[in-house]
Amino acid sequence: MTKNDHDVIVIGGGPAGATFARLAAQGGMDVLVIDKRKEIGVPVRCGEGLGVGELVKQGLDIPKRCYSTQVEGSKVVGPNGREIIWKTDDTKGWILERKIFDKWLCELAVEKGAKVKTYTRAVEVLKDGKGKPTGVKISHGGRESYDVHAPLIVSAEGMESMMARQMGFKTVHSLYDVDTCYEYEMKPYDHENLIELYFGNKIAPRGYVWIFPKADKKANVGIGIGGNVVNGKKLGGVDGAAPKVLLDEFIKNNDQLKDASTLLDFGGVISVGAPINEFVQDNCMVIGTAAKQVDPIHGGGIGLAMECGVMAAAVAIKAHEKKDYSKKMLMEYDKVWRAEPGKVVAERLLLRKVIEKVSDDDFNHIFNTLTDHDLKAIMDGKFAGPVTKVLAGRPQLIGILSALIPGKK
Repeated sequence: MTKNDHDVIVIGGGPAGATFARLAAQGGMDVLVIDKRKEIGVPVRCGEGLGVGELVKQGLDIPKRCYSTQVEGSKVVGPNGREIIWKTDDTKGWILERKIFDKWLCELAVEKGAKVKTYTRAVEVLKDGKGKPTGVKISHGGRESYDVHAPLIVSAEGMESMMARQMGFKTVHSLYDVDTCYEYEMKPYDHENLIELYFGNKIAPRGYVWIFPKADKKANVGIGIGGNVVNGKKLGGVDGAAPKVLLDEFIKNNDQLKDASTLLDFGGVISVGAPINEFVQDNCMVIGTAAKQVDPIHGGGIGLAMECGVMAAAVAIKAHEKKDYSKKMLMEYDKVWRAEPGKVVAERLLLRKVIEKVSDDDFNHIFNTLTDHDLKAIMDGKFAGPVTKVLAGRPQLIGILSALIPGKK
C-alpha cells in the first residue's frame, strides 16, 4: 500500500487553488500546493477585475496593496457610441494587482498550514492498478522528477488543465468556446472609476473591448474576440481577424488612448463555453478555469474560482474525515455548484449565444432602447422585460431573442 505524503495535492496556486488550500488546511487537511510559475500571480493574464461579493462572503478584508483602484460600476457602449452607465452596490469592486493579490491568497493558505511550492511542475498523474489517482510526479525547476502521493488530487491548473485530462476529465476547448485576447497596460488615461465595455462586430467580432481603470492614470486596455473568428471564419460580415490588430485600431480612434504609452502587453486565450460535464471522479476534483467555471459573457473567473474553491474544500474536508475519496462522496461538490453558480453561468451562456447573432444595427437599437435597470435585469438572468422592450420597436428580432423568453426556446 502506497504511503501518502499529504492529504491533498493542489495543482495550481491561482484564486481557485489558493482558496481551496486555505480552507482545506483550516479544516485539518495536510495540503500541498504546487505551481509551475517561478512567482505566484506572474505573468498577469487578465483584466484584473473583481466584484466585492465573493470576498465579502468569505469574510476577507483585501489589503490596499492587492488592488490598484476601486470601481463603482460599468459603462457599456454600443457600436454607435450610445452609453449605458450601470452603478449599484452590486457593481462595486476592484481592479486588482494580480501578482500581489494571488500571492496574498497563497499566503493566507500558508498561514492556515498549507505548503506552497513554486517553479514546480506536475508532469504525470500517478495511478493504482484500477486507474485511480494516487499522487503526482513532479519536477522542481526542470530537474529530475519525483513522486508525491495523496488520496486526493485537485486540478486548479487553469486553461492548460493537462493533469485534469490525465485524470480522465474532458477539458479540451473548441474554438467556438474560447475568446482570443490581447491587452495593454497604458498611461495616461483619465477615468471615472468605471469599467468600460465596447461592443460591436466591427470593433470586436463576437466579443468586446474593455478599459479597466487603474491608479495613477493607468488602464488595462484589452480585447477578446471569438476563437472561431480568429481562425478565418466570418461573423457579422467580418472576416477572420487578429485581436491585436483590432485593438490597435480601437486605440488609434480613441482620443485619449491614441497618444498614450504602453507599459505592458500580452495575449492569451480565455474560456467562454459551458463547464465540463463532471467535476469529480474517484480521488480527484477539478476547480476554477480548469473546469471551465467562468462567466461566458466576459470570461471573468476570479470570483467564480474562489467560490468553487470554497465549495470543493467543504466537500473535501468531509471526505477526509470519513477517509472516503470516492466519486460518490465527492459528487456533493458537483451538485452544489450546478444548483447555485452553475445556474447563473448557464443563463450567461445562453445570453452570449444570442448576442453573437446580433448585427451592429440591431445592437444600436438595443442600446437605444435599454436602460441601466434593464441591464441589471439582464445580468440577473431576468430577460423577459428587456426583451419585450426591444421587440416592441424591432419585432423582426423575435427569431434571435426568443431563446431568452421562457417557453419560447
